[in-house]
Formats: sequence, structure tokens, C-alpha cells
Amino acid sequence: MKRFEKYLYGQGYAKGTVESYLRSANFFSNWCNSKGFELETIDYKSCLGYVKYLQQIKNGKRLSKSTVKHQIGALKILFNYLIDDNGRHTNPMQSMNIRGIKRTLNHNLLEYDELEDLYYSYPTRNIKFPSSPQVALRNKVITGFMVYQGLNTTALKSLKLEHIDINKGKLYVPSTRKTNSRTLELKSWQIVPLLQYIEQDREILQDAIQSHTDALFPLNSDRFDIILRHLFKRLKRINYKVKDVKQIRASVITHSLSSHNIREVQYMMGHRFISSTEAYLQDDLENLHQMIESMHPIN
Repeated sequence: MKRFEKYLYGQGYAKGTVESYLRSANFFSNWCNSKGFELETIDYKSCLGYVKYLQQIKNGKRLSKSTVKHQIGALKILFNYLIDDNGRHTNPMQSMNIRGIKRTLNHNLLEYDELEDLYYSYPTRNIKFPSSPQVALRNKVITGFMVYQGLNTTALKSLKLEHIDINKGKLYVPSTRKTNSRTLELKSWQIVPLLQYIEQDREILQDAIQSHTDALFPLNSDRFDIILRHLFKRLKRINYKVKDVKQIRASVITHSLSSHNIREVQYMMGHRFISSTEAYLQDDLENLHQMIESMHPIN
């Protein structure tokens, strides 16, 4: 499993997550050996037998559905690794799901016009001390990335100057511990403020805080929440319903699902698993789960 461990670290997983996934992979590998199966050839039906095995009474207790779901998630990654390593052609667990796990509903979402208003109404003119025009424009750019590209705090912090392609109107978002990399379209109205920020205001801010790095949004510490704290105070003046980055991202994902197919939204948001995107479906989520369960029943 050493190569799988290297693969996991290469994908950006934290040490604790890597250790957990390795335990799941080793447990599954030992089960396969006991049954005469090989990781390179085991099929869906045999994998289903393993899930049934997990759900049996063990030491007087039944594994919780969330624990079984975690085990399946780890093995999906194991099989994806084997595919990348040319050890397999398919992932036999890719479509498996666990029935009956409670999901968190999205509350207090913002309407699409409310999201756009946050960007258009963010003030960048007549800025008075102690605020500065440079900070205001930077915050407007960040607001645009949240509203139109659905970026979260980690993604915003990871952006570098080289990730912006103004000529093509593209934004490259690097992979993080929990998300995949992706290249996203910038809205035409994001270009001018972004260009001014890059060519003028960013350098002024770097000089002010004595931090000359390749970060798109330079900091004199490692805490991006310092920027967001000030930014959200202003956003709440525009709309009192605004809460935090997670609320804005959830709103963007939910509205994107109404105009794009789920695989497109999965890519745009960097979700590693389609189930992460499914969690934001509103009206037809239960019907979707019923369809999946009818195809791949795991009780």
C-alpha cells in the first residue's frame, strides 16, 4: 500500500485522512485475500458482498451506516488509484451508495439576484479612512470569485497571480485537500476590476503590508479570515441575510444545479465525488436517491 499512500498525499489529503483510508484499504485487501479475490479483478457483485460483510454484527455491534459509507468512500479512491496506475479499467464501487443516511438541508440560501447584488453593490468609490480604495477593490474581486465561481476560503487563499489568464478570461483553481483543480470562466464584468487590481492595487497592498509574494491576495499572516472578516461586515450592510462563505457557496451551487447538469456543477465546484454535489439538490433529491437505490440496493 506504499504506492497508494504516496498517491493519497499527492492528491493533497491530510495525514489523518491518509491513515484512515489506508486502514480501510488494508482491511479490504485482507478480506479479499481470505475470499480469493484480487484487487485488480474483483467485480461489483463481490464488492457488494464486502459491504454486506461490513454491515454484519461485529463484536455485538453493527457498524453505523455513516461508517460503512466512509469505508466505501475510501475504497472508491483506492480503485481510482488502481485505474490511474493501470491496474484496473473500471471502479466497481463508483455507483454504490448507502440508503438511510441523514442529509443536511440547505437553509437561508440567497436568491441569485441577491448574490449578484453583493458584487454590483460592493462600494469601491469614495472610500474614506481608515479603509482604502485598494482594499475595497480587492474585496470586490474576492466577492466576485465567491458569487460567480463559488470559491471557498481555501480556494481563495490558494490563488496565485499565475492562475489568472486575463486574455482568455479564465481562472485556474488549484486542487486542495478536499477539492479537485478546475479552470473556470470569468464573467466579462469581472475583468476590468480584476485587471486594475492586478496592475495597480495589489502592488500597493503588498508595499503596505511588506509582503511581496506570488499570492493573488497577499497576506502578512497565514490567516485569510482576517480579510474575510472585514469583507463580510460590508456584505452584511448590503444584505443582512448574508452569513459566511459557506452560505454563499451553497447558494451558488444550488442555483447552478438549476441551469447546468450535475456533472458540470461537480466540475465547477471541484467536488471529488458526485455525492457532494447531490447533497445540494433541492426538489428532486429524494427521487434521485430512490433511483440510485433501485439500481444499486444496499440496505
